[in-house]
Amino acid sequence: MQNVGVRLTVNLDADVYSFTSAYAGAKGITLSAALSELVRRAEQAPEAGSDLPRLKTSQHGYLVVAGTGDKLTPEMVKEASEDEVV
Repeated sequence: MQNVGVRLTVNLDADVYSFTSAYAGAKGITLSAALSELVRRAEQAPEAGSDLPRLKTSQHGYLVVAGTGDKLTPEMVKEASEDEVV
C-alpha cells in the first residue's frame, strides 16, 4: 500500500467540522491530518468477542452497525465524541 495523499473536496456537517477543527487546533495539526487521524482511529475494529459493535457499509453505501442494520447518524458520532476525552 502506498502512502499517497489524495486531494478532494468534502462537505462536512457543521458539528463535524467544528469538532474536527477544534481537534486539529488542540493537537497543532492541519484539518486534513486531523480527519485522517480520526478516521484511522474509528477504523480500528475491536477484537473478536468485544462488546463494542463493528461498523459495516451497507449495500447502498451507508455505515451501519453490524448485526443490527441501524444507520450511524451524525448525531450518534457527536454523542460518542462528547463521551471520550480526545
